[in-house]
Amino acid sequence: MDLTHKVFITIYRRRQGTLNRKQWLSYAITAFAAAVVSIFLFSFIDSKEDHPSGETHANETEESEPASGGESGVINNVENDVNSDKANINNSIDNQIENGNNNSIDNNITNNINVNVDVNVQNDITNHTDGASSNQDQNSDESNDAGNDQNSSEENADQSSSDQNASGNGNGSEEVVWGVDSASLTTNDLLSCVRENFGDPAIWGRYLGEKEGVSAGITPEEIDLLHNEGIEVLIIWNHFTNATGYENGQNEARQAIEEARQLGIPEGVAIFADIEPNYPVDSEFIRGYYDGLSESSYVPGVYGVFDSERALFTEYAAAAANNSDLQNDMIIWTASPQEGITTKENAPEYNPEAPEGSQVYGWQYGLDAQTCNIDTNLFRGALTDYLWS
Repeated sequence: MDLTHKVFITIYRRRQGTLNRKQWLSYAITAFAAAVVSIFLFSFIDSKEDHPSGETHANETEESEPASGGESGVINNVENDVNSDKANINNSIDNQIENGNNNSIDNNITNNINVNVDVNVQNDITNHTDGASSNQDQNSDESNDAGNDQNSSEENADQSSSDQNASGNGNGSEEVVWGVDSASLTTNDLLSCVRENFGDPAIWGRYLGEKEGVSAGITPEEIDLLHNEGIEVLIIWNHFTNATGYENGQNEARQAIEEARQLGIPEGVAIFADIEPNYPVDSEFIRGYYDGLSESSYVPGVYGVFDSERALFTEYAAAAANNSDLQNDMIIWTASPQEGITTKENAPEYNPEAPEGSQVYGWQYGLDAQTCNIDTNLFRGALTDYLWS
């Protein structure tokens, strides 16, 4: 083989090797690109499995760092905009303030939801203000707007919780007021006796018409005295000793209405039938009294010992079982349980006993004070709508 031929073969082999390396590089680039695409596709598939099509999960968490000393101001604003077939929203706010004064916490959550099937919303707000004074804690009402062809299978769960902080922010429960009732005429001396020994009453219970040997009837002079002192009057009817029979109940109602009109008691005031523990009682009397008062401009009420073991409890329950209007409209003033006479300051927590579902607005928890001729009571603030003021 001559030299020229050898050189040609050498050049050819080198070029052939070069072509093989180029092909290898091309294959390597192609394989790398395929691997990248595969990883991306698998990641996308996994994310689709975590969040199926048409379903939205919104989770917002706000947690403030613990603040201490001086004045602190925390404002949390969370807004979710959701437009899908299903939505699960969980908003959590945790504020921690330690040993601060004049703290202000403002939590605002707004959920704008436009869904077709299911929406579940949970808003959890926790405010910790340890050792703090003069705190302002505002948790705004959540705004949850859902629409766009919602059907009967749609469920809305909206739960909000807010812890009371050290400054004593309550949960908006109804006001309870302290008052008395008396069988005696209300004079300046009796009023002074009550205020000096027990406290300042917001409500004073008195009887319509005199019942000899039992109670003095309220007079216009008493009304003026009590009203001038800013005290509202609860009206009691006690001119019977037998609380049985429908017609008997209606008759007592008519007499109470006539007495109230003569005294000038305005419309909308409740008149409480006084059913003492030793009186015979049945559901027919309660129904008759309710029907009689309901036909007038006054509101029916019943006073008595609504102990679950007493007849009044069971007979009222029987009357209400067949008459939802009676259960919803007749006001109950119970003398059960008995805790004993106390001052206004030492009054017990409002815890009356009465049939389930009844409208219990008053609790005479203490009987027969020795210092003044009164009984002591706690009343729901809503009762003031049915008093003479």
